[in-house]
Amino acid sequence: LHPDMYERAVLRKPHQKTYGVSVDLWSIGVTLYHSATGSLPFTPFEGPRKNKLIMYKITTEKPMGAIGGLQRVEGGPIEWSYHLPHSCQLSQGLKALVVPVLAGIMEADQERCWGFDQFFTATADILQRQPVHLFSLQQAVAHCIYIHHYNTVSMFFEEVASQTGVGIQQQRLMYLGHDLPLEGNMKVVNLPSTSQTQPLILLSPPAGANAGLPFREPETSPVPPRFDLVADYSFSKATVGVVHQYKRIVQMLHTHRELLLQGFYTYMMKLHQECREAIHRIAMIAMRLQSCLIAQHRVSKLAPYSSEGPTLANNGQKLQLVHEHLPVYTAGIQDFHNRLERLQIEQAKLADTLANDKSRQRMEMLLQKITAIHQHYRKDRMTGKLAYNDEQIHKFEKIHLSSHIKKVKSVFREECVQRYKELLASTRAWSSTMMEIETRLQDLGSFSTGLLADLEMNEQHQNQAMGRVLHTLQSERAEQQPGIAPKDRQQMVSRMHHLREEMELLVRELQCNNNIIESLGAVNSSAALDPNPARPSTL
Repeated sequence: LHPDMYERAVLRKPHQKTYGVSVDLWSIGVTLYHSATGSLPFTPFEGPRKNKLIMYKITTEKPMGAIGGLQRVEGGPIEWSYHLPHSCQLSQGLKALVVPVLAGIMEADQERCWGFDQFFTATADILQRQPVHLFSLQQAVAHCIYIHHYNTVSMFFEEVASQTGVGIQQQRLMYLGHDLPLEGNMKVVNLPSTSQTQPLILLSPPAGANAGLPFREPETSPVPPRFDLVADYSFSKATVGVVHQYKRIVQMLHTHRELLLQGFYTYMMKLHQECREAIHRIAMIAMRLQSCLIAQHRVSKLAPYSSEGPTLANNGQKLQLVHEHLPVYTAGIQDFHNRLERLQIEQAKLADTLANDKSRQRMEMLLQKITAIHQHYRKDRMTGKLAYNDEQIHKFEKIHLSSHIKKVKSVFREECVQRYKELLASTRAWSSTMMEIETRLQDLGSFSTGLLADLEMNEQHQNQAMGRVLHTLQSERAEQQPGIAPKDRQQMVSRMHHLREEMELLVRELQCNNNIIESLGAVNSSAALDPNPARPSTL
């Protein structure tokens, strides 16, 4: 109740205060908090019914912005809370939107309390937002971004950065096994449809990874030592609720394992494709280099007839050096490919383990058995006085209940949590290795682009050198022609014809190689725009 209502209705203190909209808004806030967390926002020691004065003190002395107050020990201080508790199942994004509303309407001071107009405006703003499910692969954390459909993708990136800590420039998204390129001026409404099992996958650098366990193990009460129908019934009822929590966490861990394996499989296939593209670029470089070497060899034959000799020799040494290093680059890319193959084998084994995992079914079976015992205890409590045989059955059921609780914890800790930790350890190693491979492939891509440009420029220089050599030979022929003997003139003419044929052949070969390289580049570009990596059947 609102403090004014509590003072009059519970403490029975007369006053002349009038009740405004803050009384109703307070009740709405407490109801929303209870629905979101499963507990009351303000709780004195021993509960609000037994400690009424402290309950009134908590509600009246609540600091501005606080949405909860808890007294843990008798006569102890009040612990104020400005955030929803960890047990709340709302996503981080929704919590950030709900907390200001709760702080605004759970306010005893009518002057500081929101009005209905402000409350309805804030709640309508939340309801009109579009949820976008996101899974951070390196952090192994699920997020839900609540954003208006008319907002831009730039605002979406900013919200992702605030929730994940990954900078906007470092964010890379994938969806259903493919890269998801987004422009900042796009609208959020154009994003693909997402769900908890099919979210957007966020790739981030390993330096920003902080993978941890996304849960806290539920606490169970000790088994009542003596035969007591009421206590046993209350214990079984609480146990059913706790096992439901265990079951929910097991399902969440299973979903996270699926997303981790699917996400890293897609990431591996992406790097495999980049390795193939790198091999293709090396092949293009090799073809163009071969053309340059052939041209260099033919131009060098004419070097004695011109002053291009030293320049051509230096250029030939550079080309030969590049030719010697190409196998090293190819071997490095093959090493990346082999490392990815080994990671993929590890991923496939873990995917098989996940496919054969029966922890969810075992948890469901244990929950059904515990629920059946709870129903039995409910009947015993309603009966009141049990016969001797029924009492013995009741005691045996308590033994079974204790055994089932131990099995629940065993399944949870030794199967679910342990396997999840093992997967996290594997993915951390994968992430580091794959990020290293990706960085080196990017460096190789930049190097390949620059090298291709250098080879194209080299071809142009060779053509220019060939032109200068021909011009020099023609000039010398014109100068020497009047005094040349007939026999020498015939040899020079023959040599010029041979040179022209060589030049025509060289031009045709260069043109043919250029056409091949351009066609291969077009095929490679179309393949890169339409990736279709196969997925393992286990996923």
